[in-house]
Amino acid sequence: MADKLGRSRTRNFATVVYPESAPENWKELLVQQFVPAMVSPLHDKDINPTGELKKPHYHVIIQFDSVKTADQAKEVFEVIGGVGCEPVKSIRAYTRYLCHLDNPDKAQYSVDDVLQFGGADFYKIIECVIDRYTAIAEILDFCDDNQIYSFRKLVQICRQEHFEWFRSICDGGIYVIKEYLKSANWEDRSK
Repeated sequence: MADKLGRSRTRNFATVVYPESAPENWKELLVQQFVPAMVSPLHDKDINPTGELKKPHYHVIIQFDSVKTADQAKEVFEVIGGVGCEPVKSIRAYTRYLCHLDNPDKAQYSVDDVLQFGGADFYKIIECVIDRYTAIAEILDFCDDNQIYSFRKLVQICRQEHFEWFRSICDGGIYVIKEYLKSANWEDRSK
């Protein structure tokens, strides 16, 4: 979308923040901008094509409520010491990139280390159906490997040790998992 002057406009923009050149309190300054934002974990394991470590950095996405120009996004990024201003074409793809979720050849970062400000919902944005199926399969394997038949016990373990599994249970995996546990318990008792 373009404005009256022909400038491109979109809702989502991204930048890179290098810790050594950003203000010490850049995350607090980002919060004070009152724009939904997500900050990647520190990318300190990324490798250049030459095989050298890249300079540690953060990826930052901001999400405006309405379309804005890159100049308007740059105003936010300048406050936090962001380098560059990139319009985000796919919010899901870029948000998943914060942890390299779809890039297995790159260093992997924990989704639990993504920061969310101003009402941004990282987990809702990154959700793909295949991820839920993968998590449910992992849960069922875990139950088999550990002879877990109690749904209550499983939920406690997920809440405390595997929060991504807990989200999958809460977001629609309950029926399959409960029926699987009942069947497994019945089969084991029938032996």
